[in-house]
Amino acid sequence: MSSFYLKILASNKVFFSGKADILVVPGLDGEIAIMAHHQNMAIATTIGDVRFKPEGSEEYVDAVVGIGFVYIANNRVTMIVDTAERPEDIDEVRAKAAMERAKEQLRQKQSIQEYHVSQASLARAVYRYRKVGKHDIN
Repeated sequence: MSSFYLKILASNKVFFSGKADILVVPGLDGEIAIMAHHQNMAIATTIGDVRFKPEGSEEYVDAVVGIGFVYIANNRVTMIVDTAERPEDIDEVRAKAAMERAKEQLRQKQSIQEYHVSQASLARAVYRYRKVGKHDIN
């Protein structure tokens, strides 16, 4: 199988850098799969799961990512996101506490901008908590 160069950058680290056979990202309209020699483009991504297969591996590497974008050009893919974590690195207690904090922030009087920030924080916290604990949140 043909491969491409993949670099996943979070705001605080290089999450992955190397060759990959396939990358699946959470696009705004659903999942988008990227393979070698994909058409050049830029894609906005949302909070969700990223899966990729490093070159020569049969196993997918999973990650939970925040919002960002993917830039594809010349058989090179760069994904820039605000956060990227492996599910096993997420602390369930901290994820639940973040979710409760975000819910409380939404209950407070806020400006429109603060409200949107709180909504984004809640979405990320709920997703992380669901992913790590396999919980059903109402």
